[in-house]
Amino acid sequence: MGARFLSLTGALTGGGMAGGGARLLVFLCGLVVAAGTLLGATSAASAHASLLRATPVEGAVVQAAPEEIVLGFSETVTPLVIELWAPDGTTARLTAKAVGADLTIARPSNETVGTYLLSWRVVSADGHPVAGVLTFSLGSPSATPPATPELNDKSLRLAIWGAKLVLYLGLFLGVGGALALAWLMPGKHFGVGAIGALLAAGLVAAPVSFGLQGLDALGAPLALFGQGMAWQAAAATSYAFTAAIAFIALSLALLAFASDAGLSRWLSLAGLVGVGISMAASGHASAAAPQWLTRPMVFVHGAAITFWAGALLPLAFAWRNGGESADQALRRFSAVIPYVVAALVAAGLVLTVVQVEALPALWHTSYGLLLSAKLVLAALLLALAGVNRWRLTKPVLAEQAGAQRWLVRNIVVETLLVVAILGLVAGFRFTPPPRVVAIEAAEPAAIHIHTAEAMADFAITPGHVGKVSASIMIMTGDFGPLDARGVMLRLSQPGSAEIEGSAYKPGDGTWRIDSLDLPASGTWTVAIDVDISEGQAVTLNGEVAIRPATGW
Repeated sequence: MGARFLSLTGALTGGGMAGGGARLLVFLCGLVVAAGTLLGATSAASAHASLLRATPVEGAVVQAAPEEIVLGFSETVTPLVIELWAPDGTTARLTAKAVGADLTIARPSNETVGTYLLSWRVVSADGHPVAGVLTFSLGSPSATPPATPELNDKSLRLAIWGAKLVLYLGLFLGVGGALALAWLMPGKHFGVGAIGALLAAGLVAAPVSFGLQGLDALGAPLALFGQGMAWQAAAATSYAFTAAIAFIALSLALLAFASDAGLSRWLSLAGLVGVGISMAASGHASAAAPQWLTRPMVFVHGAAITFWAGALLPLAFAWRNGGESADQALRRFSAVIPYVVAALVAAGLVLTVVQVEALPALWHTSYGLLLSAKLVLAALLLALAGVNRWRLTKPVLAEQAGAQRWLVRNIVVETLLVVAILGLVAGFRFTPPPRVVAIEAAEPAAIHIHTAEAMADFAITPGHVGKVSASIMIMTGDFGPLDARGVMLRLSQPGSAEIEGSAYKPGDGTWRIDSLDLPASGTWTVAIDVDISEGQAVTLNGEVAIRPATGW
């Protein structure tokens, strides 16, 4: 394959830059234009978001059809697909208007009594779609509510993960390999076949992952891959920037093979910069605040990984053959890699602190467990690199055959560790970082309870385990004012003692309990005893979901 690839590069250059410069420039422009088609009409969005509040609240029973539905998120979002499932089984596609972190959705003029499901999909600036369903009822709940729409396609998730992994391999090992050949061993072609294959795979994975992003944004099945609507939806996400810039970076690295030594250096260096920019264009870390810090750190992290990981394959192939070129390449790599690793570790630590916020989150959250596994593999990688740098480099340069064999073996193991790390990183796509979980956990847990005699909007703040406060808004069953004489709250859960609290009225129309201690997460039964008048009382019963504490 290496010979065929060299033949291709020779054909592209016409035997040298003097004869093939024009054709090379045309080819470069064509690749840039092709990448530009991925970008399309991309619009910007903001950071990773989760739903914090809704009007009507989840499970509410409203007497009159609301003119609009409001969804409040932790960050600004861009709406993708909003659908309303009516009690009679019909569905309607709705439009939404973004106002800050809120989406205002105009409800269609449907007055059917029963339960409605609002299925929503939005996208945040890290390029990740977020989906959910809001349930509320008009008049009274349906005896048989509409079926909740499926929000996840496991085969699509697997395809997204696979495409991202292949793209990462092309970027870090492919672009990095082209950089290593151009700067560490100019004029040589060690491992050029493998590196060329990685670049080609990355060039395929970039548009594939872009199309899969569109399917995920729409909640569409994998079978609809290639449909125009998926590409349009993907263009509304910030991942479009990542895919486009990644495609350009891969193209520049491939062109570096088709160029003379001088131009090859600058093309490969531009490819390295492209990798860093593509990583900083979207993703959990790049969307975290403060972005003046996180985006540059993502760039540094991505560029450092590209230099280090990309040099592994060329060095392994070089030392398999031996010779003066391998010796020079190892000397150059050994001189630079301590500074690269220092930058890599520093940027990684900054991003970890921003994303995790507290050390125990590393083992209390899904994201933290993935990150912990990555850190373990990274520690092994650093240890192996240290052995290569301080125990094997001098013996290898002294031409000790045993040390040379160990160096090649260690480099192969390093490469396998890099692949495993990239596989874990691709999994970050499917779980929010602890900083986002903490924002969500701090929001209230709210429910609506409705009976013929009375109704209540009940909220616990914050909606997680620990010290909380409760707020209760009491009304009559027909949405009129209810001036109750007293309100008592009872919370219970199997395995826990019942918690009681007497509410007071601070004068703002609500009843409050300022101090409650919830010992466990999960579903709690709510009983609100309302003393309406002498001899008249009603108990409102419901359930509220309490999230785990984030005091990690």
